[in-house]
Amino acid sequence: MSERTPVPGLPRAGHAGEPGPLGPRLQSFRRRAGLSQEVAASRAGISTRALRDIERGRVRRPQSRTLQRLAQALGLTGGELTDLLAAARTGPPRGAGRPRLLILGPLSLQRGRTPVPVTSPMLRRLLGLLALKHPEPATQQEITDTLWPSGPPGSHQSLVHTYVSQVRRLLEPGGPRTVPPPTVARTPTGYLLEASRNQIDLGHFDELLVQAQRLHRAPDPGAAYELLTRALKWWRGPVLADADPVLRQHPAAVAADERRVQAVLLHADTALRLRRPEEAVPVLWDVVNTEPLHEGLHARLILTLASCGEQAAALNVFNRLRDRLDEELGIAPGAEVRDAHLRVLRQQLPLAQRPEHPEHPASADRTTPAGPLPAQLPAGAGSYVGRRRQMRELDALVSPDPARRSHVVAVVGAPGVGKTALAKHWAHARREHFKDGQLFVDLRGHSPLPTLRPGDVLAQFLRALGAPPGRLPADEDEAAALYRTLLADKQMLIVLDNARDAEQVRPLIPGAQGCAVVITSRSQLAGLVASDGARRLSLDVLDPDEARRLLGSIIGDCRVAAEEEAARRLVRACGGLPLAIRIAGANLVARDTGIADYCAELAGDDMLSRLHIEGDRRSTVRAAFDLSYRALPAAVQRMFRLLGLMPGPDLTVDGAAALADSTSAESAEQLVSLRDAHLVREREPGRFGLHDLLRSYARELVGREEAHAARQRLFDWYQYHTDAATRLLYPAESAARPSTGTAPSAALVFSDHGQASKWLDSERENLAGAVLQASGAGFAALAWRLAESLHSHLSAGMYTGDCLKVATASLFAAVADGDLRAQAAAQLRRAECHWVLANHTQALELFGSALDLARQAGWLDGQALALRRIGAANQENGAMRPAHDCPSQARDLTRCDDRAGTTADDTGLRRLIC
Repeated sequence: MSERTPVPGLPRAGHAGEPGPLGPRLQSFRRRAGLSQEVAASRAGISTRALRDIERGRVRRPQSRTLQRLAQALGLTGGELTDLLAAARTGPPRGAGRPRLLILGPLSLQRGRTPVPVTSPMLRRLLGLLALKHPEPATQQEITDTLWPSGPPGSHQSLVHTYVSQVRRLLEPGGPRTVPPPTVARTPTGYLLEASRNQIDLGHFDELLVQAQRLHRAPDPGAAYELLTRALKWWRGPVLADADPVLRQHPAAVAADERRVQAVLLHADTALRLRRPEEAVPVLWDVVNTEPLHEGLHARLILTLASCGEQAAALNVFNRLRDRLDEELGIAPGAEVRDAHLRVLRQQLPLAQRPEHPEHPASADRTTPAGPLPAQLPAGAGSYVGRRRQMRELDALVSPDPARRSHVVAVVGAPGVGKTALAKHWAHARREHFKDGQLFVDLRGHSPLPTLRPGDVLAQFLRALGAPPGRLPADEDEAAALYRTLLADKQMLIVLDNARDAEQVRPLIPGAQGCAVVITSRSQLAGLVASDGARRLSLDVLDPDEARRLLGSIIGDCRVAAEEEAARRLVRACGGLPLAIRIAGANLVARDTGIADYCAELAGDDMLSRLHIEGDRRSTVRAAFDLSYRALPAAVQRMFRLLGLMPGPDLTVDGAAALADSTSAESAEQLVSLRDAHLVREREPGRFGLHDLLRSYARELVGREEAHAARQRLFDWYQYHTDAATRLLYPAESAARPSTGTAPSAALVFSDHGQASKWLDSERENLAGAVLQASGAGFAALAWRLAESLHSHLSAGMYTGDCLKVATASLFAAVADGDLRAQAAAQLRRAECHWVLANHTQALELFGSALDLARQAGWLDGQALALRRIGAANQENGAMRPAHDCPSQARDLTRCDDRAGTTADDTGLRRLIC
């Protein structure tokens, strides 16, 4: 299996099994705690420089008491501290700063464990060619043809010298020179990469393959098998997978890929000899995907699948190869594939070996099913990052402490969040704990295919456990009883993927304490937790660092390091959703484009349409969301669509009721249904929000008329309650405002100042967002009136940033509505915000604009207010004449206003702004 991900909880290993570095581990813990180096060092009682040196690897083995202080300051668990202490005892590995060149997959240059960015396409081509040709030199003509496939420029010889010099600088070691560093040497015919074989992954692979070939015919093939397994772990994909075609098709690259195929064939043959076919299946799948017409690979895949009990999958491989050969080449499968097919049909297969273990020694009275040991786990992803906490929680299934051991764990989460990937990764990593094998089934709870019934799954599992096909019970209860009987004394792992609900999986849970069950579902599976003792593990999106590492595992760490900020923008646009990141990464590899350019492609309202893989209708984010959405009742679907319109980060039950024109009870029931389906998240009790991509998806589903009516209801609801709350809290400023009319549906009553203030504080982001959304969606009058109601609270709370945004949106809305007085009031508030922010020049300009608007509106009190502020601003700036004239004019206007009768509205605004 081409799995290179370390077991969670342990330091990330290098290719040679080196322990993970202490510095980056400590830095990630500090970032997780949200602390700067200065704050973390201060809390731990050490100097900032000491912490910086530890994180950068300058301190080889920090003292244990220093790490204990840091662990306490960062809030680490006991296990995390233990890992840090172990990494400190180990110290940096030999050659930690030594360059290593990886070409068995995307090109990657590493110095120790740190990726070295190679951003220039010319340097990547030259470095890839030199590594491919190692230990032979690359000729001048080869270098020229590789660097300039369309023909070299006139100055190509001097350019080659320049690029060689730059490559030499890239290869310089970052630490002490314990061995000669790799470099590029001039030869009579070209240039040679001078490096030891163990500094290039292709050299490592070739050495191990040669050793394995020598031992292949030995009586005990175990040693050869271990060497082949180690050799194949160096492969991360085809040679120079991210390089130009001219380099990928170089004879040396083609020959290396052929040696990989040779090693995989030898590995599969040896696995069959050792009766360990399940270990060859993932490796074969990896290479079959890159060599879709190679008959030798398909023949081994057919035999290994069938030997693992997957006869149907084996026959499907044959059928697909036969159809593809016919369509693309017009030929039939060769003798080797036909022979493998016949062996499956005749059941002439090498069976998987059944290991013995001390807990269950072989005995005459123990029934051993005829057939191979079940090993049904599908291949995991080629790369896996993060989820260490969740892996530790899943480890409760294999805990040596009976008091901590779980029997059933339900991994639940939103579509595309990586539930199946986590379950498969953990199952492969812990398979040695289940000596009697593994059962796996996709229950199709959310799938375009029909959902599997428990009876059908029981029949499938019983056949895998050795029950004679002709004696399978027809009754589901009897089949479940036989299933529990066959598993009574076994240690097996059962993975039930994509479950619809608790009723679908309950008959598939065995009673044996030695068995463990992992269930994945988009539902909460609350019934299993309540009545079956299941432990629920909720999966959320990846944090930014994990998301960036996942992207790097797909497109190469060098590309991510070269465009660090663009990579962060991309994973942020994907919302940390693993499915979206994997699709984006696959597109980046396929198109060979820059990360920043791809981010620009994704920008806009139609992002979900762009997050797909050409030619694969199932590999889209929208397809994953569709399956969950279509499973909802019509009323819940409508609520989900409308939630995409919410102007802020969340909605309360009553706010959702107003949005959907329903009762609070109906709204609460529908939101709980959406929460259980993991389409909304309860950000805090009673407040529901949407993941960014799900919000985009919901907005796509809602119709224009439906959206307009829903927004009108929600804006009216916000206006009514904002007006009611501010009238209670700020009566002078609110006295002259007209009433908002009758109470909307799901209306609240504020009985005292505390309730009103708490509501305004909790809804502040939503109310500010509502003003902005209403202004941009054509609700101009509603937008500036809501801003008028809200401004008192924003000013009193000193929310200057929100105040400025709301005032600006209010100005645009008032202009659209043609209300000059509202424009003047909004401009005055904008000017006051800029004054508070010390933008005095801009504030003075805005006060002048507000004065002009107030004059056009005939609003005397607004003119007086603007003049006072202009006078105060000029006085502060030392302009004494305007500082004296403006207040004088304001007093004249005030006297005139007093003779005409000052309104309560003017008095309130005067208090508010002055």
